[in-house]
Amino acid sequence: MEGTIVNALAVLGGGLAGLRLRRRLPERTRQTAMQAIGLASLLIGVEMALETRSVLGIIISLVLGGVIGEGLHIEERLEALGGWAERRVGASGQAVARAFVTSSLLFCVGPMTVLGAVQDGLGRPPLLLYTKAVLDGISSVAIGATLGAGVLLSAGTVLIYQGGLTLAAGLVAQAMSPAVTRELTATGGVLIIGLGLSILEVRSIRVGALLPALLVSIALTLAAPALHTLMRALGL
Repeated sequence: MEGTIVNALAVLGGGLAGLRLRRRLPERTRQTAMQAIGLASLLIGVEMALETRSVLGIIISLVLGGVIGEGLHIEERLEALGGWAERRVGASGQAVARAFVTSSLLFCVGPMTVLGAVQDGLGRPPLLLYTKAVLDGISSVAIGATLGAGVLLSAGTVLIYQGGLTLAAGLVAQAMSPAVTRELTATGGVLIIGLGLSILEVRSIRVGALLPALLVSIALTLAAPALHTLMRALGL
């Protein structure tokens, strides 16, 4: 759990630094910083998405994941959690809910989260999570300066989600073949593209509701060899 704890502390530290800057930066500068995060998210997402070898698999993962996510009301639950925190701290003007959802998705969707957690959970030096901590810390400064205190809550998301993967590292490691990692990365990349478009206010995309697509992607990739064998047996 060492890497995850360092990662969560980096988010907290970066978020607090961003909040201090928030009082000093003019609105136009904060908007420009947020646009920079949106553009960077698009670049990262495209780079990740291009790793796929099965566009059809990504489409199926996104559609099924979206259906599951809407059924579980994931987006609403995330927003409700952010709204609850917003009311508790009395910071309605700081867009706590938006900052929480945006930063949680940005920090937890991606291959470094999964692979780094596995590396940490197997007792290896968590170099990936240390690298991720630096990146997340820098991003949390910008998000804290532009969207406010909600970024601090995402440290809890990192701790729970990434920490859970670390504790389950034995099981995750067995499933993380190169093919699974590739398609999981690509699917996560598409979600990050959606997040970038939302940050830039090009289109509001319910990325939270699409999160189950990551699990669907893993399941489809693991099932692909069996499906190919069945199709050959049926002469298809």
